[in-house]
Amino acid sequence: MSGLPDRKEAQVRRLLETPYPAVPADLAAGAAARGARLLRRRRVLRRFGWAVLFAAAVAFTVWASLTRPWAVPPSGISPPLEGW
Repeated sequence: MSGLPDRKEAQVRRLLETPYPAVPADLAAGAAARGARLLRRRRVLRRFGWAVLFAAAVAFTVWASLTRPWAVPPSGISPPLEGW
């Protein structure tokens, strides 16, 4: 059992002593393009969300002004006729 930590330590030392892997030349440009796409998508979704919220507020205002839900509905019973 004492050989396992030495073997793992030797593997880690070998990994740390080797030179870093080569980075692709277009990695930064690709990351910047992907970030720009994400920002553009978020901006479009945010604008769409605000437009939907505004449309819902306008629709609610129009509905409320036409139906007047705060008004008391007329009763179905007429008052008694007096004086006939």
